[in-house]
This record gives sequence, structure tokens and C-alpha cells, in this order.
Amino acid sequence: INMYQIEDQIQTTEFNGLKPIKLASKDNCETILIVLEKGHTFPEHISPRDALLVMLEGSITFHINNNEYKLKKHQSFTFPSKVAHKVLAEENSKFLIVR
Repeated sequence: INMYQIEDQIQTTEFNGLKPIKLASKDNCETILIVLEKGHTFPEHISPRDALLVMLEGSITFHINNNEYKLKKHQSFTFPSKVAHKVLAEENSKFLIVR
């Protein structure tokens, strides 16, 4: 197995509703690509660990603790574990969750 491999999933994954793709997972850290089509929602859920969200493209509204956070390309956002949250895509959006 070659440990060094370039992947094109971030660029090539097409917008079709909600599509989570686990890019990497090791020990207690995983990186997930979320591809969310405009107008679609990532339904309410909780993260098992504190998380970092990194916007790659598009714009979203992140709902947590009765607050809304508008995030756009190249912004990042941190949020705690075990707090219910949901995401609405204002545009076709791609973002990473590192947790």
C-alpha cells in the first residue's frame, strides 16, 4: 500500500443533496468532506468530539444553540462536541469537518 496518494475527491465530487465522505481517519481524529447542494440541509446531529469546520467553497448557515452563523469560502468555525447543530447550504458548498 502506498501511503502517499493524491486524491481528487474534493474537486470532483458533484453536488447532489447531502454527501459526506470520510477522507481520513486515524486514532481519535477524522477528516470528513461535506458536499451540500444549495437549498439542502445537513439535518440536526451531534459531533462525538470538538470539531473544526473549514469552508472550501460556497456559503452555509450553521445553526447551533439557537444562533445562526453565516460562513463562506475560506472561513473556519469551531464548535463543541455533544451540542445539536444543523447546516443549511445557501449556495453549492463544500467544507471539511476535522474532529
